[in-house]
Amino acid sequence: MAVGKTHSEGHPDAVVIEPRGKARASVILLHGLGADGHDLAPAMSHTGIDPQLGLRWILPHAAERAVGFAGGQRMRAWFDIAADDLRRAEATDLDGLKSADTLVRGFVEREIERGVPSNNIVIGGFSQGGALATYVALRHEKPLAGAIALSTYLARNVTLEVQSMSANRGLPVFAAHGTLDRVVPVSRGRELRDRLQQLGCSVEYHEYPMDHTVCLEELQALGRWLTTVIR
Repeated sequence: MAVGKTHSEGHPDAVVIEPRGKARASVILLHGLGADGHDLAPAMSHTGIDPQLGLRWILPHAAERAVGFAGGQRMRAWFDIAADDLRRAEATDLDGLKSADTLVRGFVEREIERGVPSNNIVIGGFSQGGALATYVALRHEKPLAGAIALSTYLARNVTLEVQSMSANRGLPVFAAHGTLDRVVPVSRGRELRDRLQQLGCSVEYHEYPMDHTVCLEELQALGRWLTTVIR
């Protein structure tokens, strides 16, 4: 991928990587717990995306909050995670999740206002960002191009309401997980894959011999998948 200008001008809440020409599609990619938009930015150059695709990357920053998973330490997080949330596979901060949903929807609407149709917008994320991304994408009332779920999970007690959101029934999803992940076990990634398929999504799922991170093969596979879902 030949990356255009990376900037935050006009987007103080996100890192934005512009294509060299006119933007025809956008990927809103959400970082993991304790990181920010800069964390994922360097990896985007390894996806091998053809510049002719006109892809704009938007990498938002979550606000800082006290996080139970980290003993109350303040860090960037899309919503709070209790110390045992990953073990119980449930979400405790449902209000925070819904608030973050509103935030991400704002980024989607901003792209639509800038001339990118909703069916050329992908919402994705890594770890906690991936959990939020799938929640937003599956419930969105406008048709999206797809969702990206990297090293992440779906909380079992979260209602996705896919049946009432026919616009994204059958949504294409790229999901990947590390078999050596010590933060979010690979079993959670497989559970996410199975639940998404049960909800009617078209899931491309990969596993890699890695810990809680991303790898080159994964990024290249993501790039190939993006070329199939962007119109």
